Amino acid sequence: RPLFLLAALWAMIAMVLWIGMLAGLVSLPTAFDPVTWHTHEFLFGYLSAVIAGFLLTAVPNWTGRLPVVGWSLAWLAALWVIGRIAIATSLYLPALGVALADLAFLCVLWGVVLREIIAGKNWRNLPVLILVGMLVVANITFHIEAASGSASHGYGLRFGLALSIILISLIGGKIIPSFTRNWLVKQGATDLPTPPMQRFDKATLVVTVLALLAWALAPMQPLAGAALLIMGGLHLMRMMRWQGVQTSADSLVWVLHIAYLCVPLGAICVALSILAPSIIGQALALHIWTAGAIGLMTVAVMTRASLGHSGRALVGGRSTTFIYLALIGAVVLRVLADVVFVIRIPLLDASALLWILGFAGFVGIYGPMLLSAKIEKTA
Repeated sequence: RPLFLLAALWAMIAMVLWIGMLAGLVSLPTAFDPVTWHTHEFLFGYLSAVIAGFLLTAVPNWTGRLPVVGWSLAWLAALWVIGRIAIATSLYLPALGVALADLAFLCVLWGVVLREIIAGKNWRNLPVLILVGMLVVANITFHIEAASGSASHGYGLRFGLALSIILISLIGGKIIPSFTRNWLVKQGATDLPTPPMQRFDKATLVVTVLALLAWALAPMQPLAGAALLIMGGLHLMRMMRWQGVQTSADSLVWVLHIAYLCVPLGAICVALSILAPSIIGQALALHIWTAGAIGLMTVAVMTRASLGHSGRALVGGRSTTFIYLALIGAVVLRVLADVVFVIRIPLLDASALLWILGFAGFVGIYGPMLLSAKIEKTA
């Protein structure tokens, strides 16, 4: 609850600060340059809070143990806040201290999840723990590169982004067909999604890991571009098995499919930015992954989890649909800004405004749910 709310607040506030930086109206006392701060605070700030919120929600279901609550949860959330403050004021702090303050949250989260998996003997979810551990390594790499001024296009950023896409491919590949199947069964549909994690899904994940690893290590090599094209095609084929076209009546379900669609679209566009850079720029391609796949998927998961764990019906109303449409609009306009250069600045401003409105909607609508007691269903 606190981590989802903090993540949404930070996504909104950080975008306001970012626009202020670009306009020359805001100057944070951070040792990071504006682009480095912007990328770090989305990938290792915002996303780490959402991952933590998801894992602390999912792990009790995986292990059958009680969730992390009370002061333990409060201290964990406080570590995340300390990390954001340390990065924002890093100009006045030693670089090592800033890195340790920032890394503490993910390291403690990793330890908590490891403890729960061992106690619950839930070995099948160890891959998620491994990915979180690798995200810590990517963040360490980011800090090392930031000290030399190369973090905004360095290995830490690419590995962090690659790990995020792998997490979405792994977890999304489990929950999207399952949630879709549950909803379609309630509607009386007979054409249901293929069960998750079949051989084709596992093969797609292997190709995804290899393609993203090649891109992270050699981002401009044609071989990496070709691998990303294959990855994109496989994920499109994977999505065709999930019956997403039948879910237009419920925004809680169709948003998962649209968010996941940004995984193959991003892979294809990143591939084209390598193989045909005169057609597509890499900034455009990467924003399909960051704002689209990560931004939209995390909000889709946060809204669904917030409704379910606050005791409310899993139904996406108009207000929730507004949040999704605002964020989809933000992604579309951000991509167009790198295509229609004549009005690039207005498109960037409009994209940022929709992003802020989307997360402000989440804070306003879901914040009270996250701050209040769970609604207990009567017998």
